[in-house]
Amino acid sequence: MAPAEQDVLAVREQLFHERVRECIICALLFASLYILCHFIITHFKKHTDFTAVHDDEDAAVNRIALGLCTFTLAVALGAVLLLPFSIISNEVLLSFPQNYYIQWLNGSLIHGLWNLVFLFSNLSLVFLMPFAYFFTESEGFAGSKKGIMARVYETSVVLLLLTLLVLGMVWVASAIIGNDAASRQSLYDLWEYYLPYLYSCISLFGVLLLLLCTPFGLSTMFTVTGKLLVKPRLLEDLDEQLSCTRLEEAAVSHRI
Repeated sequence: MAPAEQDVLAVREQLFHERVRECIICALLFASLYILCHFIITHFKKHTDFTAVHDDEDAAVNRIALGLCTFTLAVALGAVLLLPFSIISNEVLLSFPQNYYIQWLNGSLIHGLWNLVFLFSNLSLVFLMPFAYFFTESEGFAGSKKGIMARVYETSVVLLLLTLLVLGMVWVASAIIGNDAASRQSLYDLWEYYLPYLYSCISLFGVLLLLLCTPFGLSTMFTVTGKLLVKPRLLEDLDEQLSCTRLEEAAVSHRI
C-alpha cells in the first residue's frame, strides 16, 4: 500500500474515532439531562397524574406523555446550558492547551451540540409537545377499536390538521404582506425559513414574557421574604420605646 493511501486511511480512521467519541459524549450528556429532568418532573407533578390511574390504557398514555415532556425539558435545559458549556470548554482549552485528556472539548463537539439542540428544539416545539397534549386528550375516533393505536391515529390526524392550518395561515399572511410571487412560493422553504422563524418568534415571546413577569416575581419574592424574616432593630430609638412603654404603663395603672 502506498504511503499516500496509508495517510488517507489514517485520516479517515481518526475522523471516524472522533465522530464516535462525539456521539458517545452527546449521548451521555443527554442521558444525564434526561435523568435529571425525570427526577424534577416526578418531584413536582401530582401523584394522581401518572401513577394513580386504574385504567391500564390511561396509565400507558400518561407514561408516554411523561416521557415526551421529560425529553422536551431535557432539550430546553440543554439549550440553556449550552452557552455556559461552550464558554467554559473554551476557557479550559485555552488554559490547558497541551493536556491530552481534555482535547475532546473541541469546536467540532460544540458545533455538533448546537446542531442537535437546534434540531431537537424544533422537533419538541413543533411535534412532541402538541402531540403529548393531544395524546392525553384523545379517546380514539368514534366507532374505532379502543386502544393505544386508536389514540395515536387520532392524535396524528389532529396534529396534521393543526400543522396544515398554521402553515396555511402563515402562507396567507406572508402572501398578503409580501404581495409577490416569491412570498407565495416561500412555503416550499419550510425547513430553511419557517421553522427557524417560528423558533425565533417563540423565543422572543418567551423573553418578553420573562421581562414582564420578572418584576412581579421579584416584588412577590421580597414581600414574602419580608413577612417571613424578622426585621433588625439596629436603627430603632430605644429612648422612644422606653417612653412609649412608660406611657402604656401609666395608662394601665390609671385604669386600675
